[in-house]
Amino acid sequence: MADALPDAIALLKADHRTVEDLFEKFAAAKASAAKLQLVKQICAELTVHAMIEEEIFYPACKGKVKEDKLEEGLVEHDGAKVLMAELEAGSPDQEFYAAKVKVLSEQIEHHVGEEERPADGIFSQARAAGLDMKDLGDRLRARKQELMAQYKSEGLNPPETRTFTGHDLEQGQPIGEPTKA
Repeated sequence: MADALPDAIALLKADHRTVEDLFEKFAAAKASAAKLQLVKQICAELTVHAMIEEEIFYPACKGKVKEDKLEEGLVEHDGAKVLMAELEAGSPDQEFYAAKVKVLSEQIEHHVGEEERPADGIFSQARAAGLDMKDLGDRLRARKQELMAQYKSEGLNPPETRTFTGHDLEQGQPIGEPTKA
C-alpha cells in the first residue's frame, strides 16, 4: 500500500521525535564513549533534517507561509549548526560540552515548537496553504535516504550556514580565570 508512507509533515515530525529521544539518551548516559556516539547521531540526524528542510520543504513553503517564520527557522538552523560544529570538534570530557548539548537541545525544542505549533506553526500554515504533502514527503524521503547513505559511506560535509556571515570571533578567558596581563 504505497499511500501508507508518511507525508512531509509526518516525516519531519518523526525526525523531531528521533532527535528528542537521542537528547534524552544523552542526558541519561554516563560513559564518555556513549555520550560521544549519541552526539554524533544527534548531529547527523539534525544535519540531514536541516538539509532536507532547507533544500525542499522551506522553498516549497515560500510565499505560502509567513516569511518571518521561515526566516526564523533558517536562523535557528544556523544557530544549531554552530553548536553542532563545536560539539563535533570537541569531546564529552571538555568543559562546557554537556552545557552545549543542553543548549542545543533547548534550541531544537524551541524550533520544533515553532514548526509544530497547531494554530500558526510552519507545518499548519503549509497544510492550510494546500501544499502537496504527499509529493513533498516523497521528495524529502528520497533526499533523506540519499544523505543518510552518504553519511554512512563517507560522512557528511560540515553544514553550511545560510544566514550567518562567519564573523571572526575572539575567544576570551573562561569565567573565573584571571585575565592575562
